[in-house]
Amino acid sequence: MNVPNGQSPNPHPYQTLDRTGRAMTARMTGGSSPHAAAAAWTDWALHLARAPGRQLELAEHAMRSWARLAAYAAAGATQNAPFMPRPEDHRFNHMGWVMPPFSLWQQSFLAVQDWWDHATEAPRGTSAHNAERVNFMARQALDVFSPSNAVLTNPEILQATMKQGGRNLAAGWKNAVADMVGRATGTRPEVKSQFKVGKTLACTKGEVVYRNDLFELIQYAPQTDTVHPEPILIVPAWIMKYYILDLRPENSLINFLVGQGFTVFAMSWVNPTDTLRDASLDDYRRKGVMAALETVNAVLPDRKVHACGYCLGGTILSIAAATMAREGDERLASITLLAAQTDFTEAGEIMLFLDESQVAFLEDMMWDRGYLEQDQMAGAFRALRAEDLIWSRAVRRYLLGEEEQDFDISVWNADATRMPARMHSQYLRALFMENRLSSGRFAVEDRVIALKDIAAPMFVLGTEKDHIAPWRSVYKVTLFTDTELTFVLTKGGHNGGIVSEPGHRGRHYRIGHRAPGAGYMDPESWFEQHERKGGSWWPEWAAWLAAKSGTKAAPPAMGAPEAGLPPLAPAPGSYVFQK
Repeated sequence: MNVPNGQSPNPHPYQTLDRTGRAMTARMTGGSSPHAAAAAWTDWALHLARAPGRQLELAEHAMRSWARLAAYAAAGATQNAPFMPRPEDHRFNHMGWVMPPFSLWQQSFLAVQDWWDHATEAPRGTSAHNAERVNFMARQALDVFSPSNAVLTNPEILQATMKQGGRNLAAGWKNAVADMVGRATGTRPEVKSQFKVGKTLACTKGEVVYRNDLFELIQYAPQTDTVHPEPILIVPAWIMKYYILDLRPENSLINFLVGQGFTVFAMSWVNPTDTLRDASLDDYRRKGVMAALETVNAVLPDRKVHACGYCLGGTILSIAAATMAREGDERLASITLLAAQTDFTEAGEIMLFLDESQVAFLEDMMWDRGYLEQDQMAGAFRALRAEDLIWSRAVRRYLLGEEEQDFDISVWNADATRMPARMHSQYLRALFMENRLSSGRFAVEDRVIALKDIAAPMFVLGTEKDHIAPWRSVYKVTLFTDTELTFVLTKGGHNGGIVSEPGHRGRHYRIGHRAPGAGYMDPESWFEQHERKGGSWWPEWAAWLAAKSGTKAAPPAMGAPEAGLPPLAPAPGSYVFQK
């Protein structure tokens, strides 16, 4: 893949000196580029300074807001509140926030937040990306001063303190000290949980049948007397542990598929160290997806394969599938993309962290270490939902003295992975920044590939509240393909929408079918024309796969010793335990 990584193969000593200095700065800033932040503020401020009409509008907006606050306060805070928190902001859910003086403090904070939201709408001439980044940084700064963060201004903390005689604050102080010591020493405190990988999580029975330096391939043991002849190969994202798809038996997508009579293989990516610093994006295709496909073909010869990719696993699967189509390789019976993007022009809020300055800064930091730290990506995702994932968590842990709630998905979420420097740089530049895949500029082995060459039927799923792969961005694959395609939109976010087992309360989805060669339908029209159905999308997918599969027969053996692929270890293998 001819994708640049912004690095000279033979850097001058002065360039090395510069990169060393930037890498040291990156360690102090947590990987955030000071120049990118300053450039965004400068762009916004200079354009605002040259817009007196806009300044008057903001002054008028502030006066109206304070007038509404004054009326609210004069009414004894008994009338309807003039400002409402965002739906995802749960900091003010406690009933005490409707009582004065807490209600007035809350409304004052929300009024300032509302003004900044209005102020950071891009003035004419301002880069929309810079305006969005300024809005994000302003919100991050304002969150520090939320009344929900202090003991005396948060009714929930005051109530707990009086009820417990201050024991909550003592427990919170203990938690804070433990976390500070952990950060200072670089150690992670042992989390007490009922969920253990290999015992209560990732416990679907199977065997590792292949291993290289990038992944282990797990073949799952049959649970039915007969199985469909076409196996399923699951390609998870390498930025997460694969067992988000194999949590508890009750909500494991892999366990569900095996129970429906499918032979399932899943890749478990390595957690890379400095030794893989030069692993490329194409290595993840060749030594990852293609090596897994070849292993499945060796275990089950002469069988087409249902390939499924989740998140960036779906992106690399799309690249592999388009390359196979170019070469006339017809081994794929179908392609399923779960919350996976092939076009990155509307790639969601993660784009707030990406521009040339920021990516160059990350590259220098990775050049120093050889990889991106697992906390770096996890921290970026938490920052996108700072109200709930940072501040509400801090209040619960440090002021209410509450322990983390024990959920299977939270245990998985804390089990982050690293990413090799070269590969991470390549996919940030070629996919997120330059959008090469859907624009006809992404080359594999020096030849451009095209998604429209894919002939295998596709099942594509987006989730309604996904801030990592927004569903309208996922839907864009319909613009760049001509094959038969089924699109599903399901309730939930990037992870919760996927873990949507039958019987999960409150779940719904929409499903639509596009015939080969049919005209394009925009996402809003698609949404309006497809009715919401209650329940899980899993049975729909299983039925779709079954319809594209042959007659069931006896299940295959585990591995293929005669082909040099004996079972190596019981599932979930060893890579999933790497820290």
